Amino acid sequence: MKFSEIADHLNQKLVDKFVIKDGLDVLFVEPENLLEVMSFLNSDKSTSFDTLLCITAYDDKILGSAYNLFSLEEKHYIEVRVEVDRDNPIIPTVESIWKAANWHEREAYDLFGIKYEGHSDLRRILLPNDWEGYPLRKDFVTPEFYNGMPVPKDKTDWE
Repeated sequence: MKFSEIADHLNQKLVDKFVIKDGLDVLFVEPENLLEVMSFLNSDKSTSFDTLLCITAYDDKILGSAYNLFSLEEKHYIEVRVEVDRDNPIIPTVESIWKAANWHEREAYDLFGIKYEGHSDLRRILLPNDWEGYPLRKDFVTPEFYNGMPVPKDKTDWE
């Protein structure tokens, strides 16, 4: 199926649960609708999105998560995005639908501070437990020191 066919099919089944912005081939879903939309995309025989390729987070003045899904059976692909307020970035976990979401969501939490509600083990995965802040947010200020060690602000003199 092409993106437009998937969107039409989804709109017949889940009216007003997503929007398409700026002509992008992306479904934008509100956090409260995410589990319903993702469960449908996974279980519906016409869409059959059985594979979660990745989840990534982004900071474009608003924080968001982008989910890339693929159907092995139907050989089609879709991207679903959820955008949240940066002061209270909470998105339901999709771990119950795709187990692969576990580490992807932990990485997004660690680097962007997005909290995946209901996640089985939401803790840092890359940074030390005592690290403060979320370094991939655009408003992150690199600390001068971490545990008494200087933190370089650029890559000059790296060997």
